[in-house]
Amino acid sequence: MKTIFLVDDSATILLSISSILTKAGYAVEKAANAEEGLRKFQAGTKADLLITDLNMPGMNGIEFIKEVRKLPACRFMPILFLTTESEQSKRLEAKAAGASGWIVKPATADQLLNTIKLVLR
Repeated sequence: MKTIFLVDDSATILLSISSILTKAGYAVEKAANAEEGLRKFQAGTKADLLITDLNMPGMNGIEFIKEVRKLPACRFMPILFLTTESEQSKRLEAKAAGASGWIVKPATADQLLNTIKLVLR
């Protein structure tokens, strides 16, 4: 079973995305912000994919993935942004930081699962 790590400051998004993923057969780890997510990775949490929000209080998603990419166990893990942002400049900044892909909210369950399947091949 593949594990997907979700990081989002919205409890509603965490709950809804987590529900979609568990119904699709994935194990789910969650964090309510980037700092908590980073602490979990530093403590040894393993995931096959990280899905993170961009705009969060404290550390934003781009700063977060820069830190995650420094961890040897996370260097090659795929990372997707799930965000309301759709600006090309933000996408380029995210890609430069180590993001593998981008999903604009609101995404349907099918859009989300199809993107995950592509990334987890």
